[in-house]
Amino acid sequence: MKRLYLATFVSCLLTIASTEEEKNVIFIVADDLNCAIGPYGDPNAITPNLDRLAAQGVTFQRAYCQQAVCNPSRSSFLTGKYPDATGVDDLRKSFRTALPDAVTLPQAFLNAGYFTQCVGKIFHNMGETKDRQSWSVDEFLFEGTHAADTVFAQLPKGPNPPGYKAPVSEALEVPDTAYRDGRITEYAVNSIKRMSEKETPFFLAVGYWRPHLPFVAPKQYWDLYNPDKISAPNPTTTPEKVPQIALHPNREVHGYGLVPKGAVDESLKKHLRHGYYASISFLDAQVGKLLDALKSSGESKNTIIVFTSDHGFHIGERELWGKTSNFELDARVPLIIADPTKSESRGQSTESLAELVDLIPTLTALTGIETPGDQDGNDLSPIVNDPSVSVQKHAFTQHQHPFYGATPASHWGYSVRTKEWRYTEWRNIKTGNTDEVELYDHNTDPLETANVAKTNQPVTAELSQVIATQFPQ
Repeated sequence: MKRLYLATFVSCLLTIASTEEEKNVIFIVADDLNCAIGPYGDPNAITPNLDRLAAQGVTFQRAYCQQAVCNPSRSSFLTGKYPDATGVDDLRKSFRTALPDAVTLPQAFLNAGYFTQCVGKIFHNMGETKDRQSWSVDEFLFEGTHAADTVFAQLPKGPNPPGYKAPVSEALEVPDTAYRDGRITEYAVNSIKRMSEKETPFFLAVGYWRPHLPFVAPKQYWDLYNPDKISAPNPTTTPEKVPQIALHPNREVHGYGLVPKGAVDESLKKHLRHGYYASISFLDAQVGKLLDALKSSGESKNTIIVFTSDHGFHIGERELWGKTSNFELDARVPLIIADPTKSESRGQSTESLAELVDLIPTLTALTGIETPGDQDGNDLSPIVNDPSVSVQKHAFTQHQHPFYGATPASHWGYSVRTKEWRYTEWRNIKTGNTDEVELYDHNTDPLETANVAKTNQPVTAELSQVIATQFPQ
């Protein structure tokens, strides 16, 4: 009889161990979201659901994308490779051209026996960028233009249509499902319910389109804010001694209607910032519905939730609107990892450096599945266990100039972030020479208001060598 009890006990332990190894994953990706949310101390943002998620996990205060524009960034973190390896430097290329045998983040889980599903924009939304082999079923609401995700686009235009693809904002009395993000949530909530009823573990990727331009959200989210109380952009001017190549002409925002050419005036600036925050609160509400659905499913104690964005975004700071730079505000992204089995680190923040390219080794480590070989990133799971530890000294971001338009890029800007500094050098594509450099002291100047490269030559030389090692010519 004792042997029978012992065998039963051992069997139970093995069952528990097996269950613990098969953690589900919900992977949430926002589009064009900088760190203007509650978990990062933003004074304006109304994000109670992201606050709720942060209370369940670890918030990475210093996480960085590898290129501040959608397709290159997504191709990088979904393959675990830096942009130079993916060969993706525009909005339409597929990483499969350069990396035909790459095992993507969702594909790693598919290979491990997971049911993998994409709802929304995870890979990019245009060109040959979807990756059907990563998913158990076809992607849903993953393609189309951002301009088409407007009520404006659905209405008849009459004999004299306005001469723009979409207005820069909408604040209409409509339900959440008037926009893709509301429908994505509706579908994802149903998916959580269905998948929780099966024995197979799941990897659910939910890709939201907000707060990407145009700034469209149901009016109830605009009404959360008094535009007069939203803080003004800071800094308001370009950095001292910044090379012009580090800047851009705000082509993206000027591509939408009701934004005149030239500098954005104070009234429009206030409206655009209002629209960005309204879009963030709309996004936050969707995240809340996912959290509620997961709790109702009974799977919350066995599901890792990751929340991040493909890159940051300027909303008037240093007179920039949009992404496509190497500044901190574009390179830095929100990253929250909530593993329900890591109770000791729950609700904590970490100052440890992290990169989006770290996601594959981190999530495979946390779930115990096989990590695809030849990863460029690092495993962040030690930080999820103990937010005081660090696994890397550098975070890298790159971008070419110019990005938008018919003019071919003339330079690549390679940037390295350390605990104290951000250093960027601009390499001439034709000559290979470094034509301009930038250095920002984050101990004394976290807003990057002054380029101090010329007065800190030893630091510049040291970090230039780091760039040369990481990105050899």
